[in-house]
Amino acid sequence: MNKVLNSDKKIDAALAHLADVVDQRRDAFKAGQADPKTSYTALLFSKGDDAILKKIGEEATEAVMAAKDSRSANMAIEQQKLLIAEMADLWFHCLIALSQFNLRPEDVIAELDRRLGTSGIEEKAARKASGKE
Repeated sequence: MNKVLNSDKKIDAALAHLADVVDQRRDAFKAGQADPKTSYTALLFSKGDDAILKKIGEEATEAVMAAKDSRSANMAIEQQKLLIAEMADLWFHCLIALSQFNLRPEDVIAELDRRLGTSGIEEKAARKASGKE
């Protein structure tokens, strides 16, 4: 159990650190200190909401395709690496979107914590009933 808690703290710290870097780059872009021609993060922020959200869709599709390929290849090492790389891309672009909307991964983690112990079916039904879906 203690190992899981330490792992959770490491994951939380890693996400918070990455979010800090993304926020710093967003702020540098807004201050005119980051050039979209030389910074991929600045380029994403320069394109705005629609382009950032479209990129998440693209990355999600690539992650799904890598997962399906991994399953059909019985999770060969190369396919596992590809799936991990695609998930990393997806997570990175999600961090960009959170930053764009002045949110943090801690907000997402808090929502997941709130849902912990609640049946996914019950949670989805509650969202539907409240009109949040």
